[in-house]
Amino acid sequence: MSQTKTIAAGVLLLLPPLFASAADWSDTAISWRYGEKFREPFNPNDISKHIVALTHASAYKYGSNYFNADLMLSDSDDPGSLTQTSGAHEAYILYRHTLDIGKLRNEELRYGAVKGVGVTFGFDWNTKNDVGYNSRKHMLVLGPTLMWDVPGFLNTSILLIHESNAPSGAYPPISEVRDRYTYDVHPMLSLSWGIPIADGWSFDGYLNFIAAKGKDEVGNPTAPETNLDMAIMYDIGTQLGQPKNRFRVGVEYQLWNNKFGNSDRTTRPAYGNRASTLMVRAEYHF
Repeated sequence: MSQTKTIAAGVLLLLPPLFASAADWSDTAISWRYGEKFREPFNPNDISKHIVALTHASAYKYGSNYFNADLMLSDSDDPGSLTQTSGAHEAYILYRHTLDIGKLRNEELRYGAVKGVGVTFGFDWNTKNDVGYNSRKHMLVLGPTLMWDVPGFLNTSILLIHESNAPSGAYPPISEVRDRYTYDVHPMLSLSWGIPIADGWSFDGYLNFIAAKGKDEVGNPTAPETNLDMAIMYDIGTQLGQPKNRFRVGVEYQLWNNKFGNSDRTTRPAYGNRASTLMVRAEYHF
């Protein structure tokens, strides 16, 4: 585990400078958010979490990059082991690269409100040390993206997902899983946006509709999944003499239904499949 953390830390330090060196523009931020109504499948408790993130976005001649690494620190209602009282720790890394087809062909691909067409590919990776599941997710995504002509940005993608996991939690039947398990390839409709709504204010977020992915690791059917995460942010730094968009604060809301494909049919009793979480958020951009 210590070696994995060292490698992850190196990736976090190296990726933003590598992206920025060839970028037309780039934005890197450290953020913190906190909420008290997180949920996890198979867990009946409301969970408090502190989440620290490193985020990088950039564009270059032929497309754009997006990278995010979350470190999530749960309270004792999401314990890290059967014997400890402290909460679980989770690292979740996401990367997306979008190739702009128009830029590759050196011509504008504009269709009404659509200002660009691209191909998006990337990956998700996580590790968590909670009692019940111990996720070790690997995920690859690939599919077309439309870029819409709005203030700020609005992108929509239809992505095919190849996902596997190797849970190692202490509770049966998860404890009986030994090998990495691969789900059925399944589609996801993904929207992401960052839209200015008033002087200093913006509306940011994403919405993922994820189809069922076949059977889970122990043979239960999975369910379609919805994950909505949106935030109203205010550029408070300009009031403190800082450059525009240097320091932002706001509120964030997440609605996650059938989390990880679990539904009332797969977790009995029906614990933790649906989360409705209000958070506070602060970001520093550099």
